[in-house]
Amino acid sequence: MDALVLCFCLALGLIHTTEEKVLRRGRVPPHIVFVMVDDQGYNDIGYHGSEIHTPVLDQLAGEGVKLENYYVQPICSPTRSQLMTGRYQIHTGLQHSIIRARQPLCLPSDIPTLPERLRQAGYSTHMVGKWHLGFCRPECLPTSRGFQSFLGSLTGSGDHFSFQSCDGTEACGFDLHDGNRPAWELSGNYSTRLYTERVKEILRGHDQRTPLFLYVALQAVHTPLQAPGHLLRRYQTLGNRPRRHYAAMVSGVDESVGEIVSELRERGYYNKSVLIYSSDNGGQPLSGGCNWPLRGGKGSYWEGGVRAVGFVHSPLLKRKRVVSQALIHISDWYPTLLSLAGYRDSDSSHLDGQDVWGAISSGLPCPRTEILFNIDPVSRRHGEVDPRLLNVNGFGIWDTGVRAAIRAGDWKLLTGNVGDGDWFPPQTMPGGPQQWQGMEKRRDQRGKSVWLFNVTADPYERADLAEARPEVVKVLLARLAEYNRTAVPPRNPPDDPMADPQLHGGVWTPWLGQEEAGDEGVDEEPDNTNRKARSKSTCRVCKLRALFKKVGNRMQRAALFL
Repeated sequence: MDALVLCFCLALGLIHTTEEKVLRRGRVPPHIVFVMVDDQGYNDIGYHGSEIHTPVLDQLAGEGVKLENYYVQPICSPTRSQLMTGRYQIHTGLQHSIIRARQPLCLPSDIPTLPERLRQAGYSTHMVGKWHLGFCRPECLPTSRGFQSFLGSLTGSGDHFSFQSCDGTEACGFDLHDGNRPAWELSGNYSTRLYTERVKEILRGHDQRTPLFLYVALQAVHTPLQAPGHLLRRYQTLGNRPRRHYAAMVSGVDESVGEIVSELRERGYYNKSVLIYSSDNGGQPLSGGCNWPLRGGKGSYWEGGVRAVGFVHSPLLKRKRVVSQALIHISDWYPTLLSLAGYRDSDSSHLDGQDVWGAISSGLPCPRTEILFNIDPVSRRHGEVDPRLLNVNGFGIWDTGVRAAIRAGDWKLLTGNVGDGDWFPPQTMPGGPQQWQGMEKRRDQRGKSVWLFNVTADPYERADLAEARPEVVKVLLARLAEYNRTAVPPRNPPDDPMADPQLHGGVWTPWLGQEEAGDEGVDEEPDNTNRKARSKSTCRVCKLRALFKKVGNRMQRAALFL
């Protein structure tokens, strides 16, 4: 085809070059930076009226789009799993609680992750910070689920300086990994500072002709409450020690995000970048967090547990300096970011998330109208059935003893044990034995199993309308039943004693799949039978060690009460 014919065909739209397709879409794939903060409460940011100083976050949010109808899950792993997969917990088998360090469980391998899809779209993908999505097998690790590099922790929490992490009192080990190896040499650095420096290294070394996805999952402000001295000194006047340390950690996050944005500007990324900031769940009032005036906190399905701090900052936004009331859920980032990347997900029919970029950037009607927070059948003890909870409270539609929550339009329905429903006013924070005397106690949880709120008119969940509006209750109970018919069985295996770090050099690391991996090297040892026999013998010795340690720990605890 000569040049004249080619130009004629292009003019008529008969063929399209790659460049023209990009231009027709109206954008080049942006660099994406997703900052996930751990346990930051609704009232723990300056622009929500907090006493904690967050000038950088306030400015970035003020210049971008504040998400004021934005929801996550009440605890760590569920939020992170829905970010990575775009699917509700009922569709991944992770309906119950977090993934514990010794639990042989991780993200389902047959469900594609956000970084895996972004790599298919031509992105370079890097993760810094907390994973908390399982690591029992090597194929569960971040570097096996789409990230080209990883510096961070695999478990749910740990010391911010030594990176020692404990699961209960029985199993403790080192949890800082650079790629797939323990990064012993980095111990002693403050986690927020360490992760910020790694982000800057990535930005300095990246070829900007390739779009970049950076997932920055900071360990702060999760317990233990630790911060460098220069941050603590800013809050000397705060009387409550947990709140003082918590505030210092939030200020550390503020500084970190500021340094990342400065690096984006200095290195030329900024004008082609999208920054998303999100907490993973509500704050924990007993550990310094504050969700006032919302009800409840981390671990609950009240607004204080699931309505999150979130904003988007980007020069690519069509609307800036606005507050968005669009209903947005953590699962929406999966299809939204893939759409920004130019990837058309062939599995979109299996997603629970919605592409909400038009609602955020342009103020278009939001495609999301309801959120299933969760249905947790494990919350119901086996064989524990109360006919009244189904036939009376649940109108024969739904067993209201099951822990579940849903929002549809203005309405929010909760059933079962949905967590502590107290309000924690900021003035209750000073230290001393009287610190909780002013706390507003819940009055509507005793003996109840169904609550209904109009959270648009009553975002603080003070007026339960379950008895006044039974017709709305019935509709939402029916929606729960419909969702439940699509649920996969929950996966909640017991802890595995073989996960104990003391059996693996003092490090939290994958403990399953080692024998299978070893079997691949058959050619290296002719006597395969002897090698397998030794492997099984070693495995039995490890199990005996774990058993003896478990028994010993139980005997020690029992001795304390003699």
